[in-house]
Amino acid sequence: MSPVTPDRLPDTVTLHPGQALRTSLDPASWLEMLEGCAQLVSPPSWFGDTVFTVKTVLNDGDVHRLERGGWIELSALTPVRLRVHAPQQAAAASAASRPVETRPETWAETRPVMRLVRLLTGT
Repeated sequence: MSPVTPDRLPDTVTLHPGQALRTSLDPASWLEMLEGCAQLVSPPSWFGDTVFTVKTVLNDGDVHRLERGGWIELSALTPVRLRVHAPQQAAAASAASRPVETRPETWAETRPVMRLVRLLTGT
């Protein structure tokens, strides 16, 4: 099966055995396994001149916090239901309750990397 790469994650993600979820998450995001078993491949890191990833198996009830942001891949080994708690989702939800003139123009602008780009470009 081909991997699922959503633009925006739903509240609860459901995967069938053999399916994979690929998504980019900000630092301090965390995954909560509601049920099932899956293999998580961490965002790539550098060690000297070598790029590496860490593979972790997550089971029912496990919670995994991402220290660094980046692209992850979560492959379902059994039927999986999980919840992704990401800082940008909380910021986007709180932005929706603000008056229109103070809301970010897009969901992507609430992400730390987009704030950095705005600071660097002066926009």
